[in-house]
Amino acid sequence: MKEKKTIGLASDHAGFALKQFVKKYLDEKGVSYKDYGTDSEESCDYSDFGHALARGIEQGEVFPGIAICGSGEGIAMTLNKHQSIRAGLAWMPEIAHLIRQHNDANVLVMPGRFTDEETARKIMDEFFATEFEGGRHQRRIEKIPVDFSE
Repeated sequence: MKEKKTIGLASDHAGFALKQFVKKYLDEKGVSYKDYGTDSEESCDYSDFGHALARGIEQGEVFPGIAICGSGEGIAMTLNKHQSIRAGLAWMPEIAHLIRQHNDANVLVMPGRFTDEETARKIMDEFFATEFEGGRHQRRIEKIPVDFSE
């Protein structure tokens, strides 16, 4: 990671254990973070924590974000309801590379039930090391938000 940022974190109960590893990873890198929950493996709703993380990014409290739920899908769907969020689900480093390079993802989503710690480390390394390519991809991401005036 090039610059010091405060990373936003969110998970549900199924992503809690991997989120604890993510905190350890960020601590090792000397990167600050804000955890929007959950704080245990007690059953909860991913949407509560996904919306909290999205609001944190929208309000400039944190950037980028890392979110985790069992499959990664539910929390990604929640995050992507927010107009300024581009949450990308990555289960391998190559996908993390592409969601940054081509999609300018501002939230990395990982599937907690299917990602071991070593793979998560590689995914995060790739996500943080990859720059957005711009060019033709800029035009494409500009078309993602819904224009409600149409």
